Amino acid sequence: MKSGNRFSDVTINYLNCFENILDEMIRQMTAVEPTDSISHTFIVQMIPHHMAAIEMSRNLLKYTTCIPLQDIAQGIIAAQTQSIQDMQRVDGICQACCNSDKERRSYLASYEKITNTMFSQMRNAQPSNNINVSFMREMIPHHMGAVRMSRNALAYPICPELKPILQAIITSQEQGIRQMQRLLSRTRTDGC
Repeated sequence: MKSGNRFSDVTINYLNCFENILDEMIRQMTAVEPTDSISHTFIVQMIPHHMAAIEMSRNLLKYTTCIPLQDIAQGIIAAQTQSIQDMQRVDGICQACCNSDKERRSYLASYEKITNTMFSQMRNAQPSNNINVSFMREMIPHHMGAVRMSRNALAYPICPELKPILQAIITSQEQGIRQMQRLLSRTRTDGC
């Protein structure tokens, strides 16, 4: 929680919970042992990413009175819960899709750049006493990371069963980014 501002007790509780969720997401995502299958590796990397978004949204819902943001958070919970279930459903099939050493090395190098950028942007999101603003500043780079991770996986030969799941992640997360950017630009004037 880096800021020169004085935060309310409610904001401190919100931010402490966010930081704990972020720390656990980073721990789980970086602990993944890559396999011969980019598809399987992606799934075990993305599930903790989705789980963190669900927990971050639940954290927001304890505090927000902003109905549009409440709707966005509830949408994140629903979409990412479904995405986790979809990935778990196809994982057994996807484990059989193997990639070359060169493909895996290239995938992992890009993944590391994407996630390091995302982790840094989330960790350094400027906190505010307006919890709604803090959440959007945190969640926009989280969604951008999911989009980049999905596009990265799609650049390689992956399990056909996984491709529509990745397309759905890209579509839903890009929509969420646009919604939050619009709401964030209005937040300065209407206080939501």
